[in-house]
Amino acid sequence: MKDMNYYGTFIEVAEDCPVRVAELPKAKGDAKTIPLLEYEMIANHPYQYTQEDVLFGVFAQRNKIMEAQRQAAREKFFSKGQPCLRASSLCKRYGWGIHHDAQGKVALYAVESDEYKKFMNDASIKHLKAMRSSRA
Repeated sequence: MKDMNYYGTFIEVAEDCPVRVAELPKAKGDAKTIPLLEYEMIANHPYQYTQEDVLFGVFAQRNKIMEAQRQAAREKFFSKGQPCLRASSLCKRYGWGIHHDAQGKVALYAVESDEYKKFMNDASIKHLKAMRSSRA
């Protein structure tokens, strides 16, 4: 299985992100949305999970995959291509940058924060833009 994680990388908010101050994703009724699940997983556990952990963790939670079936389900999940966190609404719509440390573990940074600005000016890490919501 190919490694989908980024290392030493900062995902900047999308050029067409509609907010200048990061927002918290909201639930739809009683259901937690994918951006809300991603946000809770990363924000509550900074630098604990890799991109793959987050993508599969959200999938497993939404599909109510039992712990005993998770390893096989994870292998099946990653056997076909999956969009990376550059496609996440956190970066495209809600104003969150995502830093991947040297071990591939992720943390969120609000676009208006000093930490976000530090990452933007850090030439020692790779910079990627989140995917745009609309075609240019």
